[in-house]
Amino acid sequence: MSPAYPFDEAATARAVVDAHGVLVEWSEGARRLLGWAPEEVVSRPAATLLAGGAPLTLPEDDRSGGTLALRHRDGHTVSVWVLAHRRPPEDGGDWLLVTPLEGGPLPVQDDHPLDRVLLTQSPCAVAIYDERLRLHSMNDAMAEALGVPGEPMRGLRLSEIGGRPHSMDIEAQMLRVLTTGRGHDVQTYIPMGSDSSSHAWLARISPITDDEGRVRGVCVAAHDFTEQYRARERLQLVNEASVRIGTTLDVTLTAQELADVCVPALADFVSVDLVDPPEDGGELPIGPLTVPTALRRVAHRSVRPGDPDPVVPAGQCEVYPAASPQGASLLSGQPIVVAKASGELETWLAWHPELGRRVERLGIHAVMSVPIRARGVTLGVAVFTRFDQPAAFMPDDVLLAEEVTARAAVCIDNARRYSRERETALALQRSLLPRTLPRTAAVQAASRYLPAARAGVGGDWFDVIPLSGMRVALVVGDVLGHGVRASATMGRLRTAVRTLADIDLAPDELLTHLDDVVARMSDEADAEGEGRPAEVGASCLYAVYDPVSRRCVLARAGHPSPVLLPPDGPPLRIELPPGPPLGVGGLPFESAELDLREGSVLAFYTSGLIEHRARDADAGHRLLCEALAERAGSLEAACDRVLHSVVPTGGFADDVALLLARTRGLPTCRVATWDIPADPSLVAPIRKQVLDQLDGWRLSLAAFTTELVVSELVTNAIRYGTPPIRLRLIHDDTHLICEVSDTSSTAPHLRRARTWDEGGRGLLLVAQLTQRWGSRHTAEGKTIWAELSLREEE
Repeated sequence: MSPAYPFDEAATARAVVDAHGVLVEWSEGARRLLGWAPEEVVSRPAATLLAGGAPLTLPEDDRSGGTLALRHRDGHTVSVWVLAHRRPPEDGGDWLLVTPLEGGPLPVQDDHPLDRVLLTQSPCAVAIYDERLRLHSMNDAMAEALGVPGEPMRGLRLSEIGGRPHSMDIEAQMLRVLTTGRGHDVQTYIPMGSDSSSHAWLARISPITDDEGRVRGVCVAAHDFTEQYRARERLQLVNEASVRIGTTLDVTLTAQELADVCVPALADFVSVDLVDPPEDGGELPIGPLTVPTALRRVAHRSVRPGDPDPVVPAGQCEVYPAASPQGASLLSGQPIVVAKASGELETWLAWHPELGRRVERLGIHAVMSVPIRARGVTLGVAVFTRFDQPAAFMPDDVLLAEEVTARAAVCIDNARRYSRERETALALQRSLLPRTLPRTAAVQAASRYLPAARAGVGGDWFDVIPLSGMRVALVVGDVLGHGVRASATMGRLRTAVRTLADIDLAPDELLTHLDDVVARMSDEADAEGEGRPAEVGASCLYAVYDPVSRRCVLARAGHPSPVLLPPDGPPLRIELPPGPPLGVGGLPFESAELDLREGSVLAFYTSGLIEHRARDADAGHRLLCEALAERAGSLEAACDRVLHSVVPTGGFADDVALLLARTRGLPTCRVATWDIPADPSLVAPIRKQVLDQLDGWRLSLAAFTTELVVSELVTNAIRYGTPPIRLRLIHDDTHLICEVSDTSSTAPHLRRARTWDEGGRGLLLVAQLTQRWGSRHTAEGKTIWAELSLREEE
């Protein structure tokens, strides 16, 4: 007796025989049946208990029954029906032999409640168990389901008849019903019968009571739910495939998800081989592939981790001939199923001897090859293999594999198209962004660009644009959307910003003109979309820094405000007047002006750096300020520190542009200014003062060119401009800049002078002698400037 079975177990004769036919266990019931004590028979060959000296032959199946003539201890022969079970390997793999003792079930009286149960006419498999949970009777449907004759089983427990773990679980539920008197349904699907791999059953257990309400036994009814079970499994697998396949836009991960979903639900080993995309970036041909064809192994999964070790490792190419399951399914465009029982498997695997040896070692008995096709294009093939599951692939399995593979094919095709578009957009994006930032006297700059982890390449950009007067423009922007269109829009906007910056517009004016450009681009996109809305939008931050005055003018259009890191203080956000995003139109932009100490760091960034679904923008901004506060040795190291500190788990959800600029101030000793009276006769003394200044700066080698440029610009200002007139010289290590300002708004322009003209050649001469020249409007009027290269003069 035991808690699991609180009755006399001696009503069954039980013996255990190992694989060599030696008795290793002997129960009290066996002693009652044959008279032998355990110490007399254990460790002896079981064949010694057979009458007539017959040899002991263990059955080939896992369960078998039959009549045996056994030798009693006193010498007479006992003929009994014996049921033999092969125990699971974890229990030793021995054979368990059981038989009920004579008169097995409890004796019953007339009109016993167990006899009132009608069994023979029921189509449902029904078995009746007595108060000791020993079989009283079963109908033919139950005997057929169990694969044993009904009458010899009388007196055995269900766990002795079934011999499997699920039989013990059901017997425990039967004891619960016998004890409580309340029925119970075993909700788990269980295999039963001789063809355990083909059927699933649901057991319902009910108490059997007499007229006084006492529980006298239990009734077990097994309902065949095979079709419903298989249908539910198929629906569950299809549902899992729709949820688990295609979670990323990565081809390899998507293929691996296909293999993971199908093991072990559909097969014991699944491999996925795909066609390499064309080298020229084109499309794969429509229709079935020609064979032999080369496929690349991108994913595989086994029900046994590490076994089998795949013949084709992941990432390796293999050429499949028409005689292989892969080649046959690719050539026909239809699933191919081969089985060992039909002899087809050896024929199909003859092309690969190593694979044939694997088949023998693992016991592979069924292979199914399904082409992976989407939108009429064959992308590869999925191969499903069974060796642990005993059942062959059925037509329903083929339909299920086609359904799951078709879902995966669409996801793989989407991932492949996305990868191609992402690579194109990324190449376009990087070609449009500055490869290196210009070296200027105004700022030292460093930048980073990171595409989004999943959303794809967007339209973020940054720029450093040298302006006249040693000034520099700092730009960062973000185009709405992702992909090639966003990258192309970004390129157009970056070009527009550089063009507008060349005419030295103030930041708020530049954004106003850029807003008009975006509005026109949006109208063009709407026209190309044939009436469908194709909105083009962007945000931008534009700043101009003057190293002479050390002032910075900034304006923004729907863009995050920058962060300022002073030379000796904590980072702080620069509060700029809010401006609408570009493309809205009709609303003004405002600028703000800051005084910056030398060594101040300005951090410009796009919204993707601080905004993420896992945190709000304020939290991202705090992380940015904390990273900047650590004060890395260089701006390059600071960029890396910022990205390392701010990047969320799984990467950025949007693409990110980051621009750091450390300001420099131009010493006053490198700037010289003169107020010019509106008198042409005073040009000569001005030239003399300029030459003296160049001598003081040790730039005498540039004196000749500078003298000519100053003379021409000052003379034009006196002749055509409006006083007051001012001359300014600025130089650094590589450039000398001459600026002449007046209060007139009329800008000069080059013209080709005729032979007899007395003037008109001055600006042409300036353009030939200098590296570049131009004019810019100011609040007081205009400034004409010319830039000379000191390296060329030296």
